Amino acid sequence: MDPFSQLSQLHQSLEEMAQTVSGLENDMLDVLKENTELKVENQLLRDKLSKMDKTKSPVEGKSQSGLKSLRDIYNTGFHICNPYYGSHREAGEDCMFCLDILDNFVNPGPKPHKGNKDAKTK
Repeated sequence: MDPFSQLSQLHQSLEEMAQTVSGLENDMLDVLKENTELKVENQLLRDKLSKMDKTKSPVEGKSQSGLKSLRDIYNTGFHICNPYYGSHREAGEDCMFCLDILDNFVNPGPKPHKGNKDAKTK
């Protein structure tokens, strides 16, 4: 291979590497931006929890304050269910697991079985 072809091939390889590095820089900027947003959001949630702890009424029952805390966390846009706990919900998106937890918190106890009543008496 002649020197001009080698130089041309090297130049092309360098351009490809520059594009790869540029793509990695953009990805890194996106990750850093997301990390900063999550840090800010985390701090706001910590502040909110701290404020809620300071203003908690001693008369309010544990279950009611727990329900209020869960509902507040859910309403600020975060999951409270086991599969997605702590992850961010999209605006206007409801989660059936989270809603089931909130519903069971309000109405504890076993749910009535919707089976055939005659089957139990026979």
